[in-house]
Amino acid sequence: MKKVLGGKLRLKTVVSSVSAAALLVSGVQLGVSSSANAETPKTGGTLKLLMHFPSLDYLDPNRVYTGRDLQWLGGTITRTLTAYKAVPGAAGTEIVADLATNTGVPSNKAKTWKFTLRPGSTFEDGTKVTCEHLKYGASRSFATDVITDGPMYLVSWLDIPTYENGDSFYKGPYADDEFGQTYYDRAVTCSADNRTITFNLSKSVPDFNAFTTYSAIAPVQKSKDGGETYDARPQSTGPYMIKENNKTHLLLVRNPKWNKASDPIRTPYPDQQELIFGLDEEVIDQIMLNDSEKNAINFDGPLSTNKTKFFPASSDPKYASLKARTMNNVEPFVGYLPFNLLKMPCKDLRAAMVYSRNNKAILDYNGGEKFSGAYATGVISPTMGLDYAPTKILGPGSKDFLPEGNVAKALEYMNSAKTSCPEDYARATDPARGISIAVGTSSTLEDTIPINQAAWKRAGIYVKYDIIKSKYYSTVLSPKNPNDISSSGWASDWQNASTVIPELFASFGGFDMTKAEDAKDPAYPAIIAKINKALNTLDRKAQAKLWKELDVQIAKEFWYIPTVFGKAQEVWGSGLGGVYFWQPQGTPAYRSIWIK
Repeated sequence: MKKVLGGKLRLKTVVSSVSAAALLVSGVQLGVSSSANAETPKTGGTLKLLMHFPSLDYLDPNRVYTGRDLQWLGGTITRTLTAYKAVPGAAGTEIVADLATNTGVPSNKAKTWKFTLRPGSTFEDGTKVTCEHLKYGASRSFATDVITDGPMYLVSWLDIPTYENGDSFYKGPYADDEFGQTYYDRAVTCSADNRTITFNLSKSVPDFNAFTTYSAIAPVQKSKDGGETYDARPQSTGPYMIKENNKTHLLLVRNPKWNKASDPIRTPYPDQQELIFGLDEEVIDQIMLNDSEKNAINFDGPLSTNKTKFFPASSDPKYASLKARTMNNVEPFVGYLPFNLLKMPCKDLRAAMVYSRNNKAILDYNGGEKFSGAYATGVISPTMGLDYAPTKILGPGSKDFLPEGNVAKALEYMNSAKTSCPEDYARATDPARGISIAVGTSSTLEDTIPINQAAWKRAGIYVKYDIIKSKYYSTVLSPKNPNDISSSGWASDWQNASTVIPELFASFGGFDMTKAEDAKDPAYPAIIAKINKALNTLDRKAQAKLWKELDVQIAKEFWYIPTVFGKAQEVWGSGLGGVYFWQPQGTPAYRSIWIK
């Protein structure tokens, strides 16, 4: 799952009860605010969510893939077959039934999954939700020329043949293709009464019902689907619906067709929810510090430069009031900078950039270990428990890692690059050309860009930045992205690194920004072979061993620059209750917030 990005790296995994307990023992606040259980919730009012970007990446359920947006939209307008329990702590990782009557019935060694729908669930126009709506909604993910940037698990898992190049026989609902449609109709079937949907998979997927918490399997009415334009105004199946979506805000109002009896897991306390776009980050922070919008929450999190103001010393007069409406949590996201190997094929140059980055300066700028997190050792987070181990290749544990950057080691690689890839070396060391990095807009960039440029210049590498002001992920995931490196953050979609390593590095993954296969990187064949072996390994401990080995194997190729195992700070107005940290998406539990 993608992390929401700005210059301050504000960006999913389910934290196991074991790892949650470990975090509590270590003294890390897991974010159960005093407002979560001190008073009785009430209905009414307008919840305001303040953000600096000019829009969300997506509203289309098949394309929503950031933890924050999955959580908020999943609690307001988009229902799914299953969901996570809306409670604080490790109990929040429990999968419960949503549109379905149960959490799914597996058979055939978990290659077949059946879900029967609850009665009474409808769209906002009153149309009854049926199996066919879910089947159609799921089919949209196959239209990869139209529906982009969402999770691609169904394309990989459904029992539909593929061509030699890996493309599915089925091209989605917009293609006039009876041949492909026949295969899809066999892979996803509906019962005669249109209440039971069956997914037939090509491999055993014991945790398929974790994927069905995602809106990529949300019901969509074919008659309402405009393809790419559906993103502007998706139909609601939840307790709210879209009233307005423009350049200044997204306004949700109550959905009169929503039936609480058919939806036992959502608690729509506010009458309205208003997401306000395009606010200056400093303005948002001052609103929060002054508590001038008591019914508002910062949808992005505070600026790095203001974190000490939100978390003052206990002797500060504002300490008690701020403590009651702030959280500082270990989050499941891992920050990393993936290289586009089509543009950065030179391993020596990539290694030089890894070693010359000043990790300490950036970590300190973002608040140090207290607020920013810990130096990353790979792309699998410590919150993954069974699947995590330090790679000892990158970050702490590596003999060559220095927090401020190992310039001597970087220069060794640059000397090698002179002969191994002279053209790439020449470009990287040319101030007029250099290396291009994509980053989401933030007011902190005026500070962090010079820090990074100075660090890489120590190895003779010149870097320029492409600041993307909106639709960040759709821009960097596009084949037309001109940049050499992108800024990113990722967390597992559930408690298995099958939702990390393949997603980030396999050509069939939904978030492969390295393009290693297209670049014909010599390490790719061995890595993809082991990825496929891990995906087909049902013994969980044996599978975890393979994921850890892959984390090491990929680290050795320098396909990315590791940054941080993250922490996240949240702040809200004193007029809000029910705020707590929700582990499944590593965000505040927006669906539980009420106005005092």
